[in-house]
Amino acid sequence: MRRLLVHVEGETEEFFVHQILAPYLYSFGYVNVSPRLIGNARQRDRRGGIRGWNSIRVDILKHLKQDRACISTIMVDYYALPQSGDKAWPGRDQASKMAFPLKASTIETALMQDIAKELGEGVHPIHFIPYIMMHEFEGLLFSDCTRFAEGIFQSQLASAFQSIRNEFSTPEEINDSPITAPSKRVLSLFPAYTKPLNGVDAVKNIGLETIRKECPLFRTWLEKLQNYPAE
Repeated sequence: MRRLLVHVEGETEEFFVHQILAPYLYSFGYVNVSPRLIGNARQRDRRGGIRGWNSIRVDILKHLKQDRACISTIMVDYYALPQSGDKAWPGRDQASKMAFPLKASTIETALMQDIAKELGEGVHPIHFIPYIMMHEFEGLLFSDCTRFAEGIFQSQLASAFQSIRNEFSTPEEINDSPITAPSKRVLSLFPAYTKPLNGVDAVKNIGLETIRKECPLFRTWLEKLQNYPAE
């Protein structure tokens, strides 16, 4: 009778949970999978980046303490994640200096340690499963460039998307500068791209199994969720 709350930073991820992740996990015995926007995500200016960890941690800890039988996860982009000052996320600064295979796990481990320290006794930290998307949601869409282009009704862009994809070993490695981040690359080719609408439509057309196959970090997260022991 597993239940899952997914803390997300925006409407795209909210739609993804409702329309794609939840139906998938129901086939693995989950009875409820729901997203929760982190704080006032709808109101804030997305160009300003995600909120600081100290603020978001309050939301996560509140949920874990109020509903101790529910699993909690967080789904956020590595790209533009605060790494210094009072908004810094644990592990983000260290991750920026590491090779790609260690970046996400460095932050995820630091988040788990921080939550475990704050929880104290009575709430097992295993109920918290963080997921850092590399480098952002749009990276997943390069798992199948033809279906990506078709999913946003821009079939003529398939070859351009594929040329980007061919530069990297996996879609998750498409990098994170203000010019070369996945979403920036998509917008340079399709300025009318709208993340909440086009992004989820593209995922539906690509299919979750293809994304699992092409994106090992995403696959690891799904496997942690689907294999989480039932109460």
